[in-house]
Amino acid sequence: MAETEGAAVPDRLLITRTTAEDGTRVVTLVGEADLDSSTRLRDTLLTCLASAPATVADLSGLTFMDSSGINALISAHQAAQAAGARLSLAAPREAVLRVLQLVGVDTLIPCYPSVEAALTA
Repeated sequence: MAETEGAAVPDRLLITRTTAEDGTRVVTLVGEADLDSSTRLRDTLLTCLASAPATVADLSGLTFMDSSGINALISAHQAAQAAGARLSLAAPREAVLRVLQLVGVDTLIPCYPSVEAALTA
């Protein structure tokens, strides 16, 4: 069963949470991760990391990410490390991947070309 949060409008972030067969939580993001949505993104990732050994953030539907979104990912990564859990990023679009690479997040948090690759890593 999927859990969805947020409105599907261009200036909002739609967040859907599902669970893979191995118990990994998959958080699918559609829209923009910015100042308005970063707190909800961080809280969702933290909740998933607290209840599962691993979480994959599916970035394939993310069209924009600013420093607030980056900070949400870093906070979640730090919480995952402290809890002995794993956070991975999957399928970022070129524009989002460029931001992740510019600030070095792709070297801090494992980043995979697809959700399937992240789940099997």
